[in-house]
Amino acid sequence: MKDRPAIEPIGRVVAGYASRAEAPRQGRLKSARSIIEIEPRYLAGLEGLKSGQWLWILFWFDRAERDRLKVHPRGDKSQPLSGVFATRSPARPNPIALDLGRLEAIEGPRLTFSGLDALEGTPVLDIKPYLDNFDRPNERPGED
Repeated sequence: MKDRPAIEPIGRVVAGYASRAEAPRQGRLKSARSIIEIEPRYLAGLEGLKSGQWLWILFWFDRAERDRLKVHPRGDKSQPLSGVFATRSPARPNPIALDLGRLEAIEGPRLTFSGLDALEGTPVLDIKPYLDNFDRPNERPGED
């Protein structure tokens, strides 16, 4: 068996929701602010980010269940069980979460966002820009 690739967080959520019960099912459903603190060795990677920009944040939901493959969508037990890959449930074999957040402020290693649903202490795996002409599925890249 080959070695597993190593994934190292680039930062952590230092101000977010304290518990899963507090967190919304999707971050943009609430207007709360979250702060991500970037590790010093990755600070150069922030160059070019601007307040007001929409960014994809990839998290490692370290407190999520990893052994469930079927869930009730949105936790609604009146809904039939569905495979986790057909849902946005945090329960999944690799609990990688994807949030689209608006960057509100940059203060050194601290990025303030609106629209995230991560808990305090959640590892941040990556940040990528939202590209309007590529990230809308009903349009072809480069077409306006």
